Amino acid sequence: MKTQHFKRTLITTALPYANGPVHIGHLAGVYVPADIYARYLRGKGEDVLLIGGSDEHGVPITLRAKREGVAPQDIVDRFHAMIKKSFEDFGITFDIYSRTTSEIHHRTASDFFRTLYEKGVFIEKTSEQYYDAEAKQFLADRYITGTCPHCGNERAYGDQCEACGTSLNPTDLLRPKSVISGSAPVMRETKHWYLPLDRYEPFLRQWILEEHAEWKPNVYGQCKSWLDMGLQPRAVSRDLDWGIPVPVEGAEGKVLYVWFDAPIGYISNTRELLPDSWEKWWKDPESKIVHFIGKDNIVFHCIVFPTMLRAEGTYNLPENVPANEFLNLENDKISTSRNWAVWLHEYLETFPGKQDVLRYVLTANAPETKDNDFTWKDFQARNNNELVAILGNFVNRALVLTGKYFENRVPACGELTDYDLRTLEEFADVKTRLEKLLDTYHFREAQKEAMNLARIGNKYLADTEPWKLAGTDMPRVSTILYVALQITANLSIAFEPFLPFSMERLNRMLNIERPGWNLLGTTGLLSAGHRLGQAELLFEKMDDGVIEKQIQKLQDTKKENGNTAPPVRETVAFDDFAKLDIRVGTVLECRKVPKADRLLQLRIDDGLGGRTIVSGIAGYYTPEELTGRQVCFIANLAPRSLKGIVSEGMILSAEDAEGKLVVVTTGGKVNPGSEVK
Repeated sequence: MKTQHFKRTLITTALPYANGPVHIGHLAGVYVPADIYARYLRGKGEDVLLIGGSDEHGVPITLRAKREGVAPQDIVDRFHAMIKKSFEDFGITFDIYSRTTSEIHHRTASDFFRTLYEKGVFIEKTSEQYYDAEAKQFLADRYITGTCPHCGNERAYGDQCEACGTSLNPTDLLRPKSVISGSAPVMRETKHWYLPLDRYEPFLRQWILEEHAEWKPNVYGQCKSWLDMGLQPRAVSRDLDWGIPVPVEGAEGKVLYVWFDAPIGYISNTRELLPDSWEKWWKDPESKIVHFIGKDNIVFHCIVFPTMLRAEGTYNLPENVPANEFLNLENDKISTSRNWAVWLHEYLETFPGKQDVLRYVLTANAPETKDNDFTWKDFQARNNNELVAILGNFVNRALVLTGKYFENRVPACGELTDYDLRTLEEFADVKTRLEKLLDTYHFREAQKEAMNLARIGNKYLADTEPWKLAGTDMPRVSTILYVALQITANLSIAFEPFLPFSMERLNRMLNIERPGWNLLGTTGLLSAGHRLGQAELLFEKMDDGVIEKQIQKLQDTKKENGNTAPPVRETVAFDDFAKLDIRVGTVLECRKVPKADRLLQLRIDDGLGGRTIVSGIAGYYTPEELTGRQVCFIANLAPRSLKGIVSEGMILSAEDAEGKLVVVTTGGKVNPGSEVK
């Protein structure tokens, strides 16, 4: 990778769906790291834009509108306002936070499609898709539910099974059903436009695998996996009535697929903010583009959107896509459908003035290269043992002692001892260390480095003990507190990207304007005689009662989920049920399927000579846990090829209150091949 100096940086954040509020998983994965990076670059005096907005198209929004009996616009208006206010209150410094239902976005996305259409980029294909004859409309993937062929989840969607995480096509589902009418859909021909990703595979291989090998390993690895499997044309239109109409003749009743129109929102939002100068941010070679996203969006931001930009021909490609993995909650996957989440707007109401505590904890636990976990006990411990006991304690001691002995004025610096000089040298290169981490998107380690500066300060005061010298050696006390105050002022710079609300308060206590980033590591930030402001506690301890209340809230949610069984589906005739041949088998061998994180390949003793079954339960069982175990399986299911392996049945499993799959087994040992009756 060649090093290039850019004049300006355009930072984009994944557009949250405006069909619900924002939770801590979104914050940890996307918005906190993006804001840290933007604040850091602004502190250096660089030209920066932070672009965000709500994604207001797509089937999840229409499904929610249908459930509530309102129009999709009502849904997006409600949640766009909620999300925008939550971000503002949490200190995410967007230069603009707009939306994809805006007129300028519709125009920008339509023009983008027309440009590619007129250049002959798209492939037009007529294919058979599911159609609801009762509702008289084609069904988007999320308007179809059925049984997952991998794990047996009976509420899988046409694009993904949320129980096992496997990506699906609607035709993969067993016993498909229309969400609209409840009837079984039929296949009917429809025409759509496809982006030929396969034609751009050589470009993507060169651009990603050779020119951007410095990308985070989780991003680079996922891109390489997709490229190694071979890319296929991807539809850019859908049969829907909510979205941006496909702007060509013969496309009535069709809209741009949400994953085509959503990333164009970055462009349209920039146009809305800077109507006369937006192009320099997107088309000037001296502009850098960085996309902050979660891992579920990697393929769209590293393969699909760059292909769109390349095909259009006038836009810059992203310089980096520092995607994070997922954040779990109390050792369980965050789930909006199960209300298993910490919602940002609720946190802001419950913990007023404590935005920085959550920012700090989410950064400390950032899922930068692998999934990580948020727990309320860890939240409490980091607040009490780090923010209060290390950072807050040092700042408070330095300011209170100065007020006590020098009437709130910075004392003069006398002769420095060897220990003073070593302490000053210890943080002299903090700027270099922080920049190396921030420039490479290692925000978790960068925050640790900032906290190390506070540790240096604490150790310095503990070792020098100025309070013991106050009656006998005031010149020495003066020097010690001068050094301590210089460390304090440096902390206000180092922590500003991470803890902006607290550092604003610290600057008021120091009675200074926010120092520029380039002053970090220097020792003349506060001159002798400078009057300080009033000292106050930066952070306060959280007691067990506050935390237990949040834990109890989650436990109550879990109980509610456990007491709410899915509704019984439509009645079937006994003869239909009797067609299923359910048997008991013993797992002889079990191993993970390569390049398929959720799939296990099981060799079953079925009493009939043996068979192979592929099941999407790798997220819940290891091969060792299943080997030798008896399981129940459907024996007369038509064979299906999954990842090149012929699966000859389906393992039965039940979903528990936590959303985990539990394999159905027998109470005692029975002969393989025994029928379940």
